[in-house]
Amino acid sequence: MIRIGFSKDVHPLVDNHPFVLGGVLIDHPKGPVGHGDADCLLHAIAESILGAVALGDLGRFFPEDNPKYKDITSSMILQEVWDYVSKKGYVISNLDCMVSLEKPKLRPYTDEMRKHIASILECNISQIAIKATTFEGLGIVGTEQAIICEAVVLLENDLLIMG
Repeated sequence: MIRIGFSKDVHPLVDNHPFVLGGVLIDHPKGPVGHGDADCLLHAIAESILGAVALGDLGRFFPEDNPKYKDITSSMILQEVWDYVSKKGYVISNLDCMVSLEKPKLRPYTDEMRKHIASILECNISQIAIKATTFEGLGIVGTEQAIICEAVVLLENDLLIMG
């Protein structure tokens, strides 16, 4: 059985805030604000995995009003989602991600992000793609007000464990 999931996440960028993306600390004067460490990329990945198996969105599993999840890292969120889904027999076929961000350039960080994500998803780094694009100065991304991350995942399941 093959399942495809897609998700998009958007976070505002603010001055003097830590910038964690793909589980990696990025050196930049602005960072995303949101739930936990606001790792927009890991949020999109986790939600695409949930969507692939029709389990809803991140808010269903990690409600913002639950104090248990107040300071949870996005790596922990992705790990919990993957633990749940992989127990049903799913494995990653491939994961394709797009980060829309004007600055900084992400090329120096993408291999480290891919390694981090592959370690959580128990797959090979060659199964993880991370691409980046700018908005050429246009809109909330182009004016450095926000970051947008999108993820498409292909899951395979030979066990067909449902429920």
